[in-house]
Amino acid sequence: MTDLLLTVDQAAERLGTTVRFPRRLIAERRITFVKIGSHVRIPESVLVAYIEGHTVQPVRRRSRLGRTA
Repeated sequence: MTDLLLTVDQAAERLGTTVRFPRRLIAERRITFVKIGSHVRIPESVLVAYIEGHTVQPVRRRSRLGRTA
C-alpha cells in the first residue's frame, strides 16, 4: 500500500473546507479512515473517491423556444 495518509487538517485543505467537515465525516462514518493510536488519518485515495462520488455533472437543457442561441 503506497497510499498517502493525510491528516484531518490536510484533508480539510484539499476539500477547501474547515477541519470540522472531515471530522464530521469521520464521526458519522461517512468516510473511511485509519486510526493510529490517538491519531486519525484519511487515505488520499479515499478522499479522491469521495470527491468523485459527490461531483455533480452539469445538465444541458434545451431552450424553451426549441432553438439554440
